[in-house]
Order: sequence, then C-alpha cells, then structure tokens
Amino acid sequence: MSIVTIRNVEFLNNPARFLDPYKFRVTFECIAPLKDDLEWRLIYVSSPGNEELDQELDDCLVGPVPVGVNSFDFEGVPPDPAKIPPEDVLGVAALILTGSYKDQEFVRVGYYQNTEYDNEEMKQNPPQKIMFERLVRDMNTKPRVTRFQIKWDVSPSQGVAAAGAAASAAVPSADDLDGPDEDADMQPPSKTNGVS
Repeated sequence: MSIVTIRNVEFLNNPARFLDPYKFRVTFECIAPLKDDLEWRLIYVSSPGNEELDQELDDCLVGPVPVGVNSFDFEGVPPDPAKIPPEDVLGVAALILTGSYKDQEFVRVGYYQNTEYDNEEMKQNPPQKIMFERLVRDMNTKPRVTRFQIKWDVSPSQGVAAAGAAASAAVPSADDLDGPDEDADMQPPSKTNGVS
C-alpha cells in the first residue's frame, strides 16, 4: 500500500497538434502528511529499446501535500523533433508520467501515443521530409500503471490512522488508476517502416 495513489489523469488537449504542449490534470490521494514535495516528470519515448533517445519534457514539484484528494494541472513542452529519428516519428510512441518522493519513483503511468498526418492524402503518401506542423497526436487514454514500493516517512498503516476520516471518505471513481499493475516496462510496440 502506498501513501500516495493516483486516482485519475485527464488529458485537457487530446487529440492535439504534435507541436502543441501536453496539458493534463492529475488527481491523487494522500493518506498521511509528507515532509517533502512530490516530484512529477513527463517523458517521451520515441524509440523502443533505446533509452538514450528518451526526452524528459518537463518536471514539477508539488507540495506541501495535504492529506486527502488533491489535483494539479501539468503542462509539458512537446518533444524536440530534432531528437527523434525520422523512422520513429510516425506511428506509436509512449508518454510516461512518473511520480517520485525523495528521489524514489513510486508510480509510472504510461500512455501510447499515435502520430499521423492531419489529412488522408498525406497519411496514404507521406512526404519524404517530415512536416511536423501537419502532424497530429492522439493519446490512448487507457494507461499502463506500474507501482513501486518505496520508503515513505510513515508506514501505510500509520498513514491510515493519521488520515482518519479523510482517507475513508474518499470515494474512488470509475477512472481510478489504482488497479493491479498492468505492465512493468512501458515501451511502445515495435514499428514496421516507421508507421503503425
């Protein structure tokens, strides 16, 4: 059991242009007071199996975190096109949101992103040189969630007692992300000819 549990991640601009920033709202529950801030990072994975090409798009600190249900809006810059191999631009990539406490990652929420041209003719006959201004991205809103056991300031059982009614009053929604782990490693499926 974790002191912090993500309840929902809502994309505020999906689908969007490839070069638009990512905008989303994260809702999470905290069942005990935390001494330090939570760190959230947004990572774009364009090439499966090559971590050197991963791009950290943004990070933010959230705190102090009160006991109960909290939310914050996160805006991340789009990936740098110059750092994506041309064969990995179109098709499927991954977007990963990580949560950490005291440099310990406790959750990783991954989404598949599909990138394609904004009209049928360009989809069927992609230009030789990629036209990033004509690309759109669409996020698959069913996440893959991986949780990690970390050392919190208090044990979860102490946190439940400390949280009292606040934790028991929180009603999970249908969008809860706190289900069983779906995938330990979030990597986009392999691509064929750069297009999926």
